[in-house]
Amino acid sequence: MRKIVALMAAGLGGFLFYSTFQAAGAVFYTNWHLPAESKESPDRPRVAFIMNEMDHPFWVEVIAGAEEQAEIAGVDLDVTGIYGTNRDDFLRKIEIAIYSKVDGIIVQGLDHEKFKELTKLKAASYGIPIITVAHDVPKEESLRKTYVGSNQFSAGEQLAAQLIEDMGPEGEVVLMMNAEQEYFQQQRLDGIKNYLNGHSEIETIEAKIGADSNPDISAISDLLNYYPETEAYIAVNAAFTQNLVTEIETRSKVDPYYLYTFDEEREAYALLESGKIDGIVEQSPQEMGKISVQRMKEWLDKENVPLDIEGYFTETRIIKDAAPQ
Repeated sequence: MRKIVALMAAGLGGFLFYSTFQAAGAVFYTNWHLPAESKESPDRPRVAFIMNEMDHPFWVEVIAGAEEQAEIAGVDLDVTGIYGTNRDDFLRKIEIAIYSKVDGIIVQGLDHEKFKELTKLKAASYGIPIITVAHDVPKEESLRKTYVGSNQFSAGEQLAAQLIEDMGPEGEVVLMMNAEQEYFQQQRLDGIKNYLNGHSEIETIEAKIGADSNPDISAISDLLNYYPETEAYIAVNAAFTQNLVTEIETRSKVDPYYLYTFDEEREAYALLESGKIDGIVEQSPQEMGKISVQRMKEWLDKENVPLDIEGYFTETRIIKDAAPQ
């Protein structure tokens, strides 16, 4: 009888060993490629730097600033992201960084429930600090340590002030944004409206023209058809700018219009140089990259704890000629 029990125990042990081995294989042999172990000194902190649209001129500058500061500060920076705006792929990059147990994550903020879950629950459970850069998310919903980038509310006010200076204190203004509006767009919108509320002869029209960050030109056409007398447009989401100009040009010259955008529009400076738009809010992307890495290193070294929860704001300015400053 004892022999039978011993054989059963041995068999059960073998089965459990095999099952454990299989489970481990499922973890380590998936198509999730975790960042390689750092070849740098073990004393150098490993920080993931995660972006959307990594080939976009704006984000290229953010990354350049971050890499420059990482060399100065002695940070092993793992720059990763996607070449586009696929939300699921972007969120997967964040999740991979968390599971690879980096020391910190600097990331372009995304106002989405999954992003907030990753930063508020998973990253926090691993003790990984999060800093948002360029685009923020509500601080109470993400538990990010700080934000580095433009004061979007003030940038909206700056743009509204330029519009009044160019157009005068009366008229209609269409404010173009996504239907699924992100936090940074809402901040810009609030700043624009706050400034224009002081001008009773200005009527603002909020145009939510689709969930896509780069809507079909038919949506822009419908907008122009609905407001045929309006001559002032602000692309709160800069990605709408090119389609707006293209559609206006199929109908008339752009000269009578007052068109404004932000420098995240790929063709912003070319459009300004050709006289097709009237002004750009120019941000400071390289400074965003530099300061975000600097603040992360200070946090990890416990030199600046806590970081300013409201954020560290970089300069914005209105550009009326085509040469970036």
